[in-house]
Amino acid sequence: METMADRFFPNDMLNYIPEATVIASSLPESGDSLTRLLHLPYKSVCEILKKTALVIKDAVVRETWTKSGKRVQDYSLYTGALGTALLLFKAYQVTNNKGDLALSSEIIKACDSASRGSKNVTFICGRSGVCALGAVVAKQAGDEQLLDYYLTEFKQIRLPTDLPYELLYGRAGFLWSCSFVNKYVGEGTVSSATMREVITDIMKAGRKLGKGRCPLMYEWHGKKYWGAAHGLAGIVHVLMDMELTPEEQEDVKSVLRYMIRGRFPSGNYPSSEGSDSDRLVHWCHGAPGLALTLAKASQVFGDKDLRQAAVDAAEVVWNRGLLKRVGICHGISGNTYVFLALYRLTGNAEFLYKAKAFACFLQDRAKRLIAEGFMHGGDRPYSLFEGIGGMAYLFLDMIEPAQAGFPAYDL
Repeated sequence: METMADRFFPNDMLNYIPEATVIASSLPESGDSLTRLLHLPYKSVCEILKKTALVIKDAVVRETWTKSGKRVQDYSLYTGALGTALLLFKAYQVTNNKGDLALSSEIIKACDSASRGSKNVTFICGRSGVCALGAVVAKQAGDEQLLDYYLTEFKQIRLPTDLPYELLYGRAGFLWSCSFVNKYVGEGTVSSATMREVITDIMKAGRKLGKGRCPLMYEWHGKKYWGAAHGLAGIVHVLMDMELTPEEQEDVKSVLRYMIRGRFPSGNYPSSEGSDSDRLVHWCHGAPGLALTLAKASQVFGDKDLRQAAVDAAEVVWNRGLLKRVGICHGISGNTYVFLALYRLTGNAEFLYKAKAFACFLQDRAKRLIAEGFMHGGDRPYSLFEGIGGMAYLFLDMIEPAQAGFPAYDL
């Protein structure tokens, strides 16, 4: 039987090394390569991470695009070619390399063809992600005609009546695309009427299933999930970017308080309603996804209790979040974003150090641990959400921590 320790590496890194100490001191003579990395100033670490990220980016393009003869089978952001396009766009934002922007656009065009007629409508797994990212990249490239094309395509997406409500495959995932377009193309590009209709559906269904105990509740494949990918945390995370009525805002706050009350004694969160299994410390299930949502809620509502709950969840991630997996969805790369979010929220340098520590662990050990079979490189090892594509994205995000955000989750 699997024990908790089978899921993660023990975290032996120092709890905190103040940046001033790092800059003033010389590198420790003794100690392993990870310890030496941790004693480098933040900026120096970021230079190393950036170099690694750009090498990985080229490998990801080679493996997911060039080798396939530039044909797309999986177009999704999660495990497919759109994830490569988003990584290229991130690289362009960091290095201003126009070649990356052009290649991102080329890959999105192939995803556009591959996703035509798809029943999936979300940002991470569906058609709206292709059109939304296509529009944003076209705008960045100054291609008005292409921008209009993708926006027209986006506005033609219709949500199936039997669509679930969660982030990966459901209504919340479509709403996130709307927010993304409005943020990066321009407010009002997707009308508030379009979004209001979806919000109303989400609230109505959630209240119906919530029936008193928790104001909102949703089911996906027969389970009432709590996490970011398929459950409550992800749905309310998206709702907090919307124009909500005071009553709806109150429901969102009450959902989060309900979940905080339902924490395990360890501080971790159940993956679904009624589950007593305290094993998963992932973005998709458990404390990391909740930490990101609570940090955002604390900012939106100015609530100290929600802020404290986010800090408490981050502590679980520090202790149990060095997973034996590399990815963003359920790996160390995704868990690192918890500390970046808390740093953005609090300005506390200790959270930035913890993000640096997790990133340094990946920089120093991921390649070797994956090669030796001690760490899972993902079923799609070059993908954004499961593989090293996500690690490269994180490394690029570390460069401007005040702007860093979990891809396809934080706006």
